[in-house]
Amino acid sequence: MQNFANPGRFLRLAEALIPWFAWATAILIAVGLYLGLVASPADYQQGESVRIMYVHVPSAWMGLFAYTSMAVASGVALVWKHPLADLAAKATAPVGAAFTFLCLFSGSLWGKPMWGTWWVWDARLTSMLILLFLYLGYMALVDAFDDPTRGAKAAAILALVGWVNVPIIKFSVDWWNTLHQPASVSRAGMPTVDKAMLIPLLLMVVGFTTYYVTVLLLRIKSEILASRIRNLRLMQVHGSGE
Repeated sequence: MQNFANPGRFLRLAEALIPWFAWATAILIAVGLYLGLVASPADYQQGESVRIMYVHVPSAWMGLFAYTSMAVASGVALVWKHPLADLAAKATAPVGAAFTFLCLFSGSLWGKPMWGTWWVWDARLTSMLILLFLYLGYMALVDAFDDPTRGAKAAAILALVGWVNVPIIKFSVDWWNTLHQPASVSRAGMPTVDKAMLIPLLLMVVGFTTYYVTVLLLRIKSEILASRIRNLRLMQVHGSGE
């Protein structure tokens, strides 16, 4: 990881990777949406409402994956003082929050016809809502101090402490009696989802993941370039002052 500590080296790598991840995102999501919304069959119980799954499940996965990535980056920043780790965590937060909100919103759209209500204080739903608040709290803490270093440290501690909510979300349907259905894809043995539905679902999961990587690289690149511009302006101000 220390090889990427140099901003110039990271920028060269990002420039090379961004187009590949961007094209992969466009292709995977386009094919996944076509197969999921057009080619795949309706569910025998849920009917056409099952198609919400092709957005809901990948966004839920990304909400958890992005928070775990943010917590890992925060840990690296706190322990090893990696110069890009804070930027990676900061860049991840709004993307993860957007995925988590999309998960909650799409889940509400599914819950209305299936459960007869937009929202219930179900263990899975409640812990997912807490995850959204953790993302928002992280973003608020980063900018809450005049000293950016203190803000980054406080936000990193929150990210690490808040990670305990991730396994709670994952296993909430097993630990408590909830309305939310148990895992049907990531379970021991074979998935219970038919291949006609499983393939577009997995395409969407991979497409959402490559989208996250694309946006992450773009946001880190933007932060590095903005930092360089600020340093150049400071040098100009000090130079003119002399």
